[in-house]
Amino acid sequence: MTDRIVSTERERESILALLKGRGLPFTIRIAKGKNRSVEQNKLQRLWLREAAEQLCEYTAEEYRGYCKLHFGVAILRNESDKFREVYDRLIRPRSYEEKLELMMVPMDLPVTRIMTTKQKTTYLDDMYVHFTGLGVILTEPKSER
Repeated sequence: MTDRIVSTERERESILALLKGRGLPFTIRIAKGKNRSVEQNKLQRLWLREAAEQLCEYTAEEYRGYCKLHFGVAILRNESDKFREVYDRLIRPRSYEEKLELMMVPMDLPVTRIMTTKQKTTYLDDMYVHFTGLGVILTEPKSER
């Protein structure tokens, strides 16, 4: 399945043309909002590097796994019945260490990459509160997340 973000009238017209040319039957899914942005991804990665450099306890990847498990999973479980059902059935019974490992490379369970921009904003806000509460100085974004 291909996801396309439609933000302009031209993009809307393009989608309509695509739909008109598609043979029947087919399935379509339309969701309000858009997926997380490249800027949000860059900010997340920057903050993880800054946390790793300043706290000197874990790598950026380990902090990424921690944040996905503690903040991302909570957001998605709260907002998606399907995510909650699958997570609770397959992941929740595992040990804490296994859950952390599943969040990181090489397994890299999809969490933030399936978020909307609104969900990712909440996620980044949670990260900010957590890391600044530990004394980490994080780069402030230049524009709205």
